[in-house]
Amino acid sequence: MISVNGLTYHYPNTQQPALQQISLAVRHGETLGVLGANGSGKSTLCYALMGLVPHFYKGGYTGQVTVDRISVANSHLGEMAQHAGLVFQNPINQFSGAKLTVEDEIAFGMENLGFAPSVMRERIEWVSEMLRITQLLQRNPYQLSGGQMQRVAIASVLALRPQVLILDEPTSQLDPLGTSEVFEALRSLRREGMTTVIVEHKAELLAESCDRLCVLKDAEVQIVDSPNVVFGHPDVQQWGIEIPRYSQVFKAFVPTAADVPATLPDTVERLENYVADHD
Repeated sequence: MISVNGLTYHYPNTQQPALQQISLAVRHGETLGVLGANGSGKSTLCYALMGLVPHFYKGGYTGQVTVDRISVANSHLGEMAQHAGLVFQNPINQFSGAKLTVEDEIAFGMENLGFAPSVMRERIEWVSEMLRITQLLQRNPYQLSGGQMQRVAIASVLALRPQVLILDEPTSQLDPLGTSEVFEALRSLRREGMTTVIVEHKAELLAESCDRLCVLKDAEVQIVDSPNVVFGHPDVQQWGIEIPRYSQVFKAFVPTAADVPATLPDTVERLENYVADHD
């Protein structure tokens, strides 16, 4: 669904690349989490998958990015919006500012693309049920909680039926309840088979919600693998990644493990097996 080959990108008037020789692939229906310290290139990678890089930000661009078999560099942003949808950190930045109800906010993008009213109604109903916001449709989007706002922002993107959903730190400004609401929605999308790329600092949530993780450091990919392998890698902390507490506990008991569990159920099972084997 996503293929990135040798992508290098410089923002205008800069010498240091924001992305350096990036290559990775994301399968149809896969959820890929992206981790890295501030300035590692995570947001720029999101923009490159959406087409904001290079079409909006300009700059130096080499390599190839395809999404849903569409070349990003050779397509305009309007076309890419129907293949890849981007959700920003702050849901207010996602809102149009021109609509007074959640229902109209979700419809805004479809209106701009000339969708028939019957199609818009069907999609609003579909995405509202999926994200559990049906009860919010007649509310003012600016009077919702942070988690509710972010789910509405996700809904407005999903209503266009993109093949890929890209989220750039969607919970960075949310409290624990709002964060939980957003990740519950993302897990629902995963069960629906949506191809998703999530940039997030909360490693434990990514471990629970992602098939694989990609770690960026200094604009380069360090590893793309399962959460267990990534968090068990000997260099993971040098990459600026704080591994989940469950992984830390397991490493304390089994420091030589090549891969480590990243969730509570896996940790309990692995430790029980370890104790049984060494009893």
